[in-house]
Amino acid sequence: MKRILINATQTDERHLALVEGQTLLDYEIEIEGEEQRKGNIYNAVVTRIEPSQQACFVDYGEDREGLLPFPHIAARHLTQGPSPSQAPIETLIREGQELLVQLVEDAHDSQEAVLTTHLSLAGRYWVLKPHAPGGDGEARRSNSDSTAAIKQVMDQLNDSKGMAITARSAAIGRSAAELQSDLNYLRKLWDAIEGATVYNRGAYLIYQDSSLVIRTIRDYFQEDIAEILIDSEDIYEQALQFMNHVVPAHAAKVKYYDSDIPLFEHFQIVQLMASAYPRDGRPA
Repeated sequence: MKRILINATQTDERHLALVEGQTLLDYEIEIEGEEQRKGNIYNAVVTRIEPSQQACFVDYGEDREGLLPFPHIAARHLTQGPSPSQAPIETLIREGQELLVQLVEDAHDSQEAVLTTHLSLAGRYWVLKPHAPGGDGEARRSNSDSTAAIKQVMDQLNDSKGMAITARSAAIGRSAAELQSDLNYLRKLWDAIEGATVYNRGAYLIYQDSSLVIRTIRDYFQEDIAEILIDSEDIYEQALQFMNHVVPAHAAKVKYYDSDIPLFEHFQIVQLMASAYPRDGRPA
């Protein structure tokens, strides 16, 4: 029996384990303040342009400015004029200009964060690219038969409003209703992101990519997962709400673990980790 176990009783840490019987399949930790920010979307303001680097720097609401390389600036943000490949960057974009950016690589040491205006939103079955031309979806890491099956189902979906969608591997074998539900969720999410820019100006975080808990459910949950046990009421409510959005038929598998015996102790996670990583943290 496969289970996803989420230990979130400590306020500054969340531990997740994917187990099958007495085998630990995966284990992750998220520390408060060190959450993955890759994928976050910000409203940013261009602060200076560096022609020698073919890039500009932007204030995106964090402590340090971020780097926006010229190839990461979509044509919709550029001033009308000659072909971007033939014109200097300082003639195509201006200081003080506001634009939506997504974090590609977080800042570290002396390296600035790298940002892009080519945005994408990942759901359970789809990756939505709001500003990319609409196109056929494709299944990553799948064979040609699977790809053909997904494209056949795509013909039954409502129009994606001209936006490009790419099928994730989890889309293989899903029904048109399941795929449509995930696509609708991503559309609503994008509408909310766009709507936020209407009433707010300056540099600020608009969309925070899913927490480790939500990403784990989104990316790891399959029908062979018997249950998702969570020992924090707040995280349980978040996970249940997310499951009701993306896979409502399986929402009952999300369960609040309330016992005097700690969750990871009950499932002997420490012992399973010792077996899986016996030396220097290397897999056995």
